[in-house]
Amino acid sequence: MFTPRLPAHAGRRIALAGAAALTATLALAAPAAAHAEVEADKPQALAENVTLSFVSEAESDSAGFTEMRVVLPEGIAPGDVTLDEAPKGWKLKATSDGYNVAGPALKAGVDAEHKIKVRQLPNAKEIAFKTIEVYSDGKISRWIELPTGGAEPEQPAPVLKLKAAAPGATPVSPSPSPSPTETATPSQTPSATESDVAAAGSEHEAKAAEKDDSSSTGVVIGGVLAALAVLIAGAWWLVKRRNATSQS
Repeated sequence: MFTPRLPAHAGRRIALAGAAALTATLALAAPAAAHAEVEADKPQALAENVTLSFVSEAESDSAGFTEMRVVLPEGIAPGDVTLDEAPKGWKLKATSDGYNVAGPALKAGVDAEHKIKVRQLPNAKEIAFKTIEVYSDGKISRWIELPTGGAEPEQPAPVLKLKAAAPGATPVSPSPSPSPTETATPSQTPSATESDVAAAGSEHEAKAAEKDDSSSTGVVIGGVLAALAVLIAGAWWLVKRRNATSQS
């Protein structure tokens, strides 16, 4: 009985194909590369009249940003913040623990950038600005996690590292907590879009979102590993069959 001989490189090709499939699928299952960042023109503790620049990278191909909700760190009051720059038509509204900046939806794939002027930075080594991004299709991205136990969070909050305070620098008197107000983008027509949603998502929501993401990733990886095991087993069987045929 004639049995077709499997080419010597066939087994290797199958194994390589399986490995490539695993790599591609794991890449899709990994967290999005998009993130939120903050920078300062004077990143120094107790510095006054500091401009903070925020950038939220777009991670949707079908919807654009409509709002950013920012929780201010301890030492910066909502009344100490004014809007410096933002997308056309966006305006700032103070909240009890931070501010919202919102307006007409940006185009899909366009990063959201805005700047605020802060009366004075706190006396700290670093400060975090928990940020929630809202898209025109209702999707919400929460960049609110802080490092714990040395582990890098999947959805890290923007963190600004500060130099030590200048000699003789002292804290200015704190500003009173204001009632919610709006600051229009300079030289722009204020948007009719409004949002009274609180600046930060609850810890419960954050943990639930993290649990859902972990579960989905685990299911995907488990399925990929099972498929790879089948491919490797098939390659091993074909190579063994070839060797047996060669010896007969």
